Amino acid sequence: MNPAPFKFIDLFAGLGGFHLALGRLGGECVFAAEWQEHLRDLYVTNFGFRPEGDVTLISPNNVPSHDVLTAGFPCQPFSKAGDQLGFECTKQGDLFFNVAAILKQKKPNFFILENVPNLLKHDNGRTWKAIKEILGNGPGGLGYHIAAERFSPHHFGIPQIRERVYIVGSIKPLTNFTWPERCLIETSIDSILDDHPKNAKKLSLQVTECLDVWADFIKRCPQNVELPSFPLWSMEWGATYPYEQETPYARRKDYGMDGLKGFAGSHGRKIGYLRTLEERWMALPSHARTTQRKFPGWKINFIRQNRQFYTDNKNWIDPWMKDILKFPSSLQKFEWNVKGGQRDLWQYVLQFRASGVRVKRRTTAPSLIAMTDTQIPIIAWQRRYMTPQECAKLQSLDSLKALPSTPTKAFHALGNAVNSTVVERVARALLAQTIKSEAGDITVKSVDDGICV
Repeated sequence: MNPAPFKFIDLFAGLGGFHLALGRLGGECVFAAEWQEHLRDLYVTNFGFRPEGDVTLISPNNVPSHDVLTAGFPCQPFSKAGDQLGFECTKQGDLFFNVAAILKQKKPNFFILENVPNLLKHDNGRTWKAIKEILGNGPGGLGYHIAAERFSPHHFGIPQIRERVYIVGSIKPLTNFTWPERCLIETSIDSILDDHPKNAKKLSLQVTECLDVWADFIKRCPQNVELPSFPLWSMEWGATYPYEQETPYARRKDYGMDGLKGFAGSHGRKIGYLRTLEERWMALPSHARTTQRKFPGWKINFIRQNRQFYTDNKNWIDPWMKDILKFPSSLQKFEWNVKGGQRDLWQYVLQFRASGVRVKRRTTAPSLIAMTDTQIPIIAWQRRYMTPQECAKLQSLDSLKALPSTPTKAFHALGNAVNSTVVERVARALLAQTIKSEAGDITVKSVDDGICV
């Protein structure tokens, strides 16, 4: 008699990346949970059954027995991009405990969890230590042997750098378990792109004008001047406000109206002639208007580097600087992440982030996040944004029958999704070690998807 396919559950299911991955290995999904109604509707279209809703309202007793629990539990409480509240985030940070409750009640043989890498360092490592104590085989733990590793899609031949931590657990020791090997092949974003797709969003006039201004900046930069790899903050070019030993906030608190007198703010704007304290405050760059008496070291370093770069290149920057003033502050910052590359902005992959206009090589796409429409990667040489279908390829989700109905919903869901190829590699390694030691309790299909196997 052939062993039965293994059974798994899909928590925080989203677009179903775990479902696709374990389904390719021969697994049968016996339960799923997803709180967003439109994603639950889509799950029916893609997988043939409707997930349950909010996992916090589901009793572990009502979850079917299963061999593998999978969960990409919400990462925002642990992300560097957020407030990093972790378990203190009452909305999402405590969802891990719902996962732990199901593990405690159902005792599956294995689990696979996915989250942002910062989970391992959050709260100086205390969050990760707590997770290991809850799940582990020590006193008071749930009895699992645990391993964690970081992987990105580009490690498996997919042109996207998006590192995530994968946590695996097994009731039995992970004696024969080894993490999947990373690829050494060079990737290219061209491998997932369509040629001028009709449904691609075109660049707006403001976006085009802003990119033209930064393209002109690159053109003006003399060939013997190296374009810096640190973030360029144009608002620091000409600024003189204090930043090393004290901050504008400290000056404001200690000296009131005269605290900022005599200094220059964004792009060299003189502060002293402004009438009110609020006007003087708002003349500073947004990154300088924090309520801190001392800036963190990284900010001090960036400000120092930018002011030195301006001092060294003032003669050609000044004629250019008037053109950047009309844009919002987020577009007045620039990251040239193609050191040594061709000095033509329109030949690269671009992305608008809070940190500025980011330029990246065509080897990989920027990390997909739960994006607003303005953060979608730009295919500069085709003067357009990436399409949802192309982003689905970056997440190895292009085999889905359907994506969310609007681009906004699709990009948001794709940014929150797990990459099914990475999950498959991890799951295959985890389950294969059990076949070796357990004489084939479960069946795992051998899958050759042609991507860096």
